[in-house]
Amino acid sequence: MTTISRRQFGLTAAALGLPALHGCASIWPQDKILSVGALFAGQVTDKGFMESGWRGLEKARTDLGVKTQFIDSVVPKKELLMQSLTVLANSGVDLVIAHGGQNNEACAEVASKFPQVKFVVIQGGVTAANLASYEVLQEESAYLGGVLAALTTRTGVVGHMSGIRVRPGLKGRAAFVAGVNATNPNVRVLTNFSGNQDDNALSKRVALAEIANGADCIFTMLNAGRGGAIEACREKGVRQIGNVVDWVQTDPQVFVASAIADVSMAVLQAVSDLKAGQFQAGKIQKVGLQNAQAVRLTMAADVPESVRQKIAKVSEDIQAGKIKIPEAYTGPEFANPV
Repeated sequence: MTTISRRQFGLTAAALGLPALHGCASIWPQDKILSVGALFAGQVTDKGFMESGWRGLEKARTDLGVKTQFIDSVVPKKELLMQSLTVLANSGVDLVIAHGGQNNEACAEVASKFPQVKFVVIQGGVTAANLASYEVLQEESAYLGGVLAALTTRTGVVGHMSGIRVRPGLKGRAAFVAGVNATNPNVRVLTNFSGNQDDNALSKRVALAEIANGADCIFTMLNAGRGGAIEACREKGVRQIGNVVDWVQTDPQVFVASAIADVSMAVLQAVSDLKAGQFQAGKIQKVGLQNAQAVRLTMAADVPESVRQKIAKVSEDIQAGKIKIPEAYTGPEFANPV
């Protein structure tokens, strides 16, 4: 477990650009330092989902003056997650953050044993008397990614890749496929959950297999294993749509777009809410395209203006409630290559 020192600044919910929550708790006492512990079921250096959450924790440390500690590189198995969450809860922290929907069951069970501690699952769907979930709606930017893929494919085949079957990942896959189908139902989607978010050798094999089956654009919802898919796309001249962070800035030759869902803001918001007396246990707090800081689709410079305009219109329709994004996909799946 790594403990990080603290610094003090100030930040309000309004400054974060997220909706203020009206809770019943009191403002955190000025003479008491808020202590936060976080669990990352992956590597905080994965340049993706886990690292984004860690950056939110870091920002809470530097901007909100809280004391932080974290555990990372935990295999996402319930018993291991529960062990780490229990360690954090026993360490004397005021708030435990479980980063990722894979923590839903484990966090709910551990929270019930520590009623004096507040718990949060980021991208979660569980609540209790001392437990809330904060969810950045990555399915909204994923839907836009599906629209882009359908508008730009030349082969009529696009791909999707993810690792473990957690709720946000399943929702993101369903949204991407729905975006493709709504734009051009003749485009075929190859969708794969490999079972591992961090295995680069595996993700490269899956990407190469999807490319061999015609995919010329692949939407990747991976963590540290994204590098293997990047290698495959670079070797074969195939474009990729990233997620969570802005991969277009990192590698515009490979990434035609990135379905941003800045989960760092959810981590920061949870801490800010507790400090401001606005934390609401028993609730799921959501933020989507209405907050462009948190959710949006970035696109490479070579995406035509006509495509950009169509995507902007779809984004407006989602925000207006004219498009309902499905949360489940029941179609065929692309098997892991042998």
